[in-house]
Amino acid sequence: MQHHPLSNHIYMKIVGLRLLLIFVAALVIASCGNKKEEVRREVVLQTNRGDIVVQLFNETPLHRDNFLQHVQSGYYDSLLFHRVIADFMIQSGDSTSRHAQPGAFIADESDIAMVPAEFRYPAIFHKRGMLAAARTSDDVNPTQSSSAAQFYIVWGKTYNDSLLNKIDSTMFEWTRGRHHMDSVARAYYREHPGTPHLDGSYTIFGQVISGLNVVDSIQCSPTDENDRPLDDIRILKAIVTL
Repeated sequence: MQHHPLSNHIYMKIVGLRLLLIFVAALVIASCGNKKEEVRREVVLQTNRGDIVVQLFNETPLHRDNFLQHVQSGYYDSLLFHRVIADFMIQSGDSTSRHAQPGAFIADESDIAMVPAEFRYPAIFHKRGMLAAARTSDDVNPTQSSSAAQFYIVWGKTYNDSLLNKIDSTMFEWTRGRHHMDSVARAYYREHPGTPHLDGSYTIFGQVISGLNVVDSIQCSPTDENDRPLDDIRILKAIVTL
């Protein structure tokens, strides 16, 4: 039996409409996927000085996921900010600090697991409030891989041209031939605080979005000869909030 020409025309319209709906649905799914990728995870560090909220960078997925795993496992709960240097940074993440006696030296060596480096310089550099991974020195860590647990938050200071020139002259060596000082970063450090000598050789994986006043309170705390605060400053609990 032959189909009426009009029936063929209607059939083709229906097929076309179905294809269009499938295409639109695919676009919607892809759009939702992209939005999910754009979401930046957030963690609150509840300390006995106040809350610090950090946002993690999707540009450094290995460090982001590693940090989230440590937070969700409760690893950071009760750890000290065991190393604090005024006008430089505050550091935490050493598991031995959880039960460290007052005044005891914390060796910075409890964490032997490492995460491969994810340098994103010059797009991401050491501005005040940046969250970055600590690591062992180049002589025992030639790949400049990160500690899987220890991190620091940048405080820093501004730099004049003379100091920036000195940093620039050695940066190529520090970054193992990857970088000279970026002009945008250099201009930033003239006007805003940071730690330019760490650029390109330590992985930055997030930033403080709330609680810089707490970081300030910690970084200017009196410390002993080992840079440990005289009064314990502790992460009471770390929580993933987004």
